[in-house]
Amino acid sequence: MKTIDVLNHVKNISESESINLINTRLKNTESFISLGFLNQHGFNLLADDTSVQKLFFDLDILLRDGIGIKIANKMSNIENNENLNGTDLIPKVISYLNTDINDFYVFGTEPPWLEEGSLNLLGDEKAAYLIDGFQKLEHYLDFLKQHINTKKNAVIILAMGMPKQEELAFNIKREIKGKGIIICGGAIVDFKAGRVKRAPNFIQRLNLEWLYRLIKEPRRLFKRYVIGIPLFFYNLIKYK
Repeated sequence: MKTIDVLNHVKNISESESINLINTRLKNTESFISLGFLNQHGFNLLADDTSVQKLFFDLDILLRDGIGIKIANKMSNIENNENLNGTDLIPKVISYLNTDINDFYVFGTEPPWLEEGSLNLLGDEKAAYLIDGFQKLEHYLDFLKQHINTKKNAVIILAMGMPKQEELAFNIKREIKGKGIIICGGAIVDFKAGRVKRAPNFIQRLNLEWLYRLIKEPRRLFKRYVIGIPLFFYNLIKYK
């Protein structure tokens, strides 16, 4: 297993195909399936770290997120399809899930953003179990063992950042008896709560949302983008 091989694990499909795939897998599953997104930051995390590589390869459905992976695909002669970031796709996936046959769990961020973002993401009719994103992995696993209803699908949204959310998804699939979908959602709850602002549409179309976020949160995102982008290209050249 090589770092660059993760690009072949990414499903380069359209938005409609991804939603159909997720719903089909979810309807037919008797266990947990996991959904995640690979971006430039994730690629840097898994470079030279076999434990993180294992987490991303374990995701059942891995989708391309951002201009960085598009460039990586081009360099590796892999065909690109639509950019499928979680901020746009996850709400659409959630809207297809029937409240009567699903239980919802949201683990991530902190109050009051956790409550507000979950409500905006799931809607008034979807009650959810909420836990902030700063607990040890064992805390979430113990909670799920106590609350999972094996007769329903569990929709577990992990919004605690990489690679903690991917590690938790990995462990849920192995330790929790039940079925449903685990969604590695990054900042999705913060976005839905309005804590983190989306870039205007024209900036998104120019593939510059990363720059907009860096300007808005320079201290938090300096390492991810100012250092991370050159490191990303170094890793691409190194592993290609």
